Amino acid sequence: MKTLGLIGGMSWESTAIYYRLLNEIVRERLGGLHSAKLLLWSFDFAEIAERQHAGDWKGAGVLLVEAARKLESGGAEALVICTNTMHKLADAVQAAVSIPLIHIADATGRAVVGAGGKRPALLATRFTMEQDFYKGRLAGEYGLRPIVPNKAGRDMVHKVIYDELCQGIVRPESRSAYLDEVGRMQRDDRVDSVIMGCTEITMLIGQGDFDIPVFDTTRIHAEAAIDFALG
Repeated sequence: MKTLGLIGGMSWESTAIYYRLLNEIVRERLGGLHSAKLLLWSFDFAEIAERQHAGDWKGAGVLLVEAARKLESGGAEALVICTNTMHKLADAVQAAVSIPLIHIADATGRAVVGAGGKRPALLATRFTMEQDFYKGRLAGEYGLRPIVPNKAGRDMVHKVIYDELCQGIVRPESRSAYLDEVGRMQRDDRVDSVIMGCTEITMLIGQGDFDIPVFDTTRIHAEAAIDFALG
């Protein structure tokens, strides 16, 4: 089994889910007392979020590259950035190390295509919904046409992520707001599936809430990482 280096803490709420999933998946596949071989670098998310909202992606990149190099030097054989948004910096991180980075958008794109999706609703941070680093990869590499909420919807989805989910707060009214937004997108935008494109969203909604396929990027990414680790 190969050792995975996790770049986490963005937020720690979803990193904790990653840690549980990675170990559960190994136990499911190998049985007994088996668990994942992991190294974890966990950021103080306030330092990252400040740079995100200030548009200081270069500064955030310096931090992620430093973490990636430390994980590599510590024995990691592949990297997992435990957040969708910070894959904006995936190319810079990959260029700084000699070990592979397991990209969350690639794992997600393969899953959506495999299920026959074409027009997935993309729920994520404002950065992921409005910038091209994620949507463009899904479109260019996998032929998908990801659809994002309108401005009011994007503002709501983003606010719930940062003001609630990243702080461990799960509110029924926010769940209802997400469900209403997807329902509107089914009617108005003809979406055929849902990408939970922020790793915290799995805390709020899931497949059982919808009559169309839902893609939990946290689980999908964890599955891809263990595929690599077990070879």
